[in-house]
Amino acid sequence: MASLLSRRRALSVLAFGAAGAATGCAGPAPDDPAHLTLWGPPAGPTIILAHAVHLGLTDFMAETVAVRAWRSPDELRAGLTSGTIHLSIMPLNTAASLYNRGQDVRLLNVMTDGLLYVVSPDAGITGPRDLKGRSLAVPYRRDAPDVVLRSLLGFHGLVPGKDITIRSTGSPIEAVQLMLTGAVDAAFVPEPAASAAILSGRLVGKTISRVIDVQAQWQAVVGDPAATLPQAGLAVKGLFHRDNVERLSRLNRVLAKAAVAVNADPKAAARAATGSLGMPAPILEAAIPFSNLRVVEARTARPTIERYFSTITAADPAILGGRAPDEGFYL
Repeated sequence: MASLLSRRRALSVLAFGAAGAATGCAGPAPDDPAHLTLWGPPAGPTIILAHAVHLGLTDFMAETVAVRAWRSPDELRAGLTSGTIHLSIMPLNTAASLYNRGQDVRLLNVMTDGLLYVVSPDAGITGPRDLKGRSLAVPYRRDAPDVVLRSLLGFHGLVPGKDITIRSTGSPIEAVQLMLTGAVDAAFVPEPAASAAILSGRLVGKTISRVIDVQAQWQAVVGDPAATLPQAGLAVKGLFHRDNVERLSRLNRVLAKAAVAVNADPKAAARAATGSLGMPAPILEAAIPFSNLRVVEARTARPTIERYFSTITAADPAILGGRAPDEGFYL
């Protein structure tokens, strides 16, 4: 009975995360110049947005500023197309693909140097080659982090579907749930889902670990021990940018300050972000040190971003819409 209750408690923690993200995304309000919504995934960089709002750093942007989470890249794309989303953190490959396909989307900054991990109860997994013959749950097929995984596997000569079984899921939390129930051997997820897996595992008597640090592995893929993984950043609709150039430049500066504050006091930042991300504060607090959060202007980060794009398109040129974005993409 005790183990059953623990299992239910662990799964309820994960369900809270999924339900919270869904609640945060429901029913976006129509355009209102007095109200601004900053969107992001239920992942580490959105903590920066939430903490900036909590600290009052974004008050200059509108009379009221809120942070809400989208549930999937498809929902993000729909919001951009319909005009209900003007500003959102998104995977860089998503932003570039939208830009190359004619969407009026530009990149304002990069907000993480990488927050992907393989988590598993299997201590025999210590590197990518150890995934051979195993099953791996991966969220968001043909989107981040799936595109990073395929580059990583290709570098190590592993073929998905042949050397390793991939189970695609609709969200990182679903990937974690599959691993916790034993349906797969491991999960390839971003923070805070990796921290959620570790903390939830303790409730069911499983020792879950970050068995592969994808950021460290990425350095081997690109052949540079100092390389980072510029996974996500804040993108903006072009019309909104043209109407708010000075305010968005200031927003970049205050978000950089907020990122420093998040890293300096994860507990306070987690409390500020729990409602927006729909995850318990202890999970967010545990995730922050592993999320590599910082804010760099897109133009400054362009060389790193272009190397990232070059690497992922080597595995699949269609990921970015057939080409790398031109200089107009970078603000």
